[in-house]
Amino acid sequence: MTATGVPVTGAVGSRVPRVEDARLLTGAGVYVDDVTRPGMAHACFVRSPLPRATITGVDVRDALELDGVLAVYTAADLNGGVAEISYALDTPGFPEVSRPPLAEGEVRFVGDPVVMVIAQDRYIAEDAAELVVVDYEPLPPVVDYATAADSPELVHAAHTGNSAGGLGGRPPADLAPVFDEAAHTVRRTIHQQAYSPVPLETRGIIAEWSSGVGELTVWTSTQSPHEVRGFFARLLGVDEHRVRAIVRDTGGGFGQKVAPQREDSCVALAARKLGTAIKWIEDRQENLMSAGMARHEHGEVAMAFDAEGTILAATIDHVQNVGAYPIPSPLTASIAVGMLFPGPYRVPQAGFSTASYYSNTVGRVAYRGPWQFESLSRELLLDAAARQIGIDPAELRRRNMLRHDEMPTFNPNGMPYSDATPLECFEQALSMLDYDAFRAEQAAARAEGRYLGVGTCTYIEPTTGATPFLSTEGATIRIAPTGKVNVHLSGGSAGNSLETTAIQLTADALGIDIADVQTLQGDTAVAPMGGGTNGSRSGSMAAGAIAATAEILRERIIAIAAHHLGVAAEEIDFAGGRASVRETGKSLTLAEIARIAYFQTEALPPGMSPGLEATGRHRADQMMIWANATHVCTCEVDIATGAVTLRRYIVSEDVGPMINPNVVEGQIYGGTVQGIGGALYEHLAYDDDGNPVATTFLDYLMPTAAEVPHIEIGHIETRSSGPGGFKGVGEGGAIGSTPAVLNAVADALAPFGVEIDRLPLSPARIVEMIAAVPITHTGEVTA
Repeated sequence: MTATGVPVTGAVGSRVPRVEDARLLTGAGVYVDDVTRPGMAHACFVRSPLPRATITGVDVRDALELDGVLAVYTAADLNGGVAEISYALDTPGFPEVSRPPLAEGEVRFVGDPVVMVIAQDRYIAEDAAELVVVDYEPLPPVVDYATAADSPELVHAAHTGNSAGGLGGRPPADLAPVFDEAAHTVRRTIHQQAYSPVPLETRGIIAEWSSGVGELTVWTSTQSPHEVRGFFARLLGVDEHRVRAIVRDTGGGFGQKVAPQREDSCVALAARKLGTAIKWIEDRQENLMSAGMARHEHGEVAMAFDAEGTILAATIDHVQNVGAYPIPSPLTASIAVGMLFPGPYRVPQAGFSTASYYSNTVGRVAYRGPWQFESLSRELLLDAAARQIGIDPAELRRRNMLRHDEMPTFNPNGMPYSDATPLECFEQALSMLDYDAFRAEQAAARAEGRYLGVGTCTYIEPTTGATPFLSTEGATIRIAPTGKVNVHLSGGSAGNSLETTAIQLTADALGIDIADVQTLQGDTAVAPMGGGTNGSRSGSMAAGAIAATAEILRERIIAIAAHHLGVAAEEIDFAGGRASVRETGKSLTLAEIARIAYFQTEALPPGMSPGLEATGRHRADQMMIWANATHVCTCEVDIATGAVTLRRYIVSEDVGPMINPNVVEGQIYGGTVQGIGGALYEHLAYDDDGNPVATTFLDYLMPTAAEVPHIEIGHIETRSSGPGGFKGVGEGGAIGSTPAVLNAVADALAPFGVEIDRLPLSPARIVEMIAAVPITHTGEVTA
């Protein structure tokens, strides 16, 4: 294990400037809304204003009469004959999820698409949508997922008790004897609010149907081009090779764009019916109201400790809201919450249960680290336990945290940890802070009536999982006669710099100058099948696919050079774009070798086919690759106003060797800021009647540059068993930051006996929590 943080010699490991920045920063990017097709029409949706109601009538006559309107579709027009909408990431054996393109018979959340208007431009489409009259008979909504099981009302008639399924490990009740005999037990019920991924670019799609050949082409903002292709093939009942998905620049995804949603289905179906290209671009209000929520859940969590503070057992009963139309399988993340709850600690025994419930709110979607609640609830519980036991939270963690020399190991739920450094990252982060010095500063500040706090979160994260759709990745490398190289990947780059990553990996694997490589991603017509960008898999899977392909090409390159130079292949070294004979120094450039491969085929070794093009594929043999990190946050809380000021923020992470530290650190920065938003600001709130009350940025608060502190990053490097020793980094920042911030606030407010059990920590909520604790005139908490 070596500390890293300085550039490494060679392409991989260097802080190479991002190749896409020049295009994106000068406004030359190509997003869905930048694409125009001949005769293209525009779509707008009429959405339900009610959380639950029966549709008793739809009158579209006035809309159809508006000049420029091409079509107005209802469920009767689009839904008929459509196969059940399904995703490659749905979990076999779990309950079916209803996903009609347009609401049929009943609307199930405010924002449910009911009617689709197609017009010559978006302005006409929106005007026409205002003319559509939909008659509703209101029904009692199921707003609170926590009581949905006992509600007499059903979101979907086929799902009794509003259950979207559940799963359990060892029943938490089995561990009652351990808790009964423990020296210390701590129990909490912790609630996390709903919030949204909020990508910079909202959802968008263009669908173009070619009736002569029966083919569909879509330009879309997605993280998974091949999932888009497969989805629309299933939806339309056509062969998959007759669907082409094209993804250029994507302005953020964060899980919300892993899979197409119901509006995308409508656009594709309408394009086939109308026989023209149709564009739909979501506005921000639609995005906040209809694109999907995440994180809405709670858990009853408990830990038992012996007299020295050693963990004896841990349990979680997890319950989550999946809204009306979750995408994809609502149980996938919930199971991970239960399985991962023990985290990076020595936990001898554990139990868990999970339950998911439908409600008349927007559907649940994936979001960066969708199992994040396991870390949130565990780390809050550990700080609460430390206060209850009377030990510093850092010391309690030290006594229980796994070390690198204990790997590989299994957690009590059977998760196979490996190649991780939880305690090492923890100690590095505390050293960067100078933890003891902060505690001294905190004590001095409290004497002055100022309240400082420090919070940590240490997590272990599964990356590059080997689930069926995500278990392989392909790459195609084409070396032109000039010696220049193109690498084709499935892609799905969504701001995570997969372009730079692919170019660095290719240059390194082939042994050529990085300036000689270009990449084309996100076009299913030319890119080999791949799972896209999700599950913190892109770097390691691309590395494996590129390495497998480059190996084929290097073998050909060396064979051609050896044949031309009259030596054995073993005598050739290929580096820096040149094949050289080890003893004599005679050499050929890659361009010279490529010209032989394409234009002097008679000079090729016997039996070798012309050209320098190859496709290779990598399979993830391991169940998953483990990354880990510790987040440390310090803050100051103004007890009069409830304002939280973040003072320092430190991350010590182990994501294996870094392909490009600039990219790795950028991922950590972005995820960390999203987690800060979840702790203090973001809330996709509904009122008691099921109406969304945060559908603009005036109401849906997000962190800005003014609220985010400088983020300091330390690196510890252990190699994984995957390609290049790489690990995933995409989701970790959003996992560790929320609990670290919450624990910092709780630590600051410890003199008041405040315990955090609900998010977000708005100033009003902080003042309310402080006011709820009786205080004497001396400022001490009363017994």
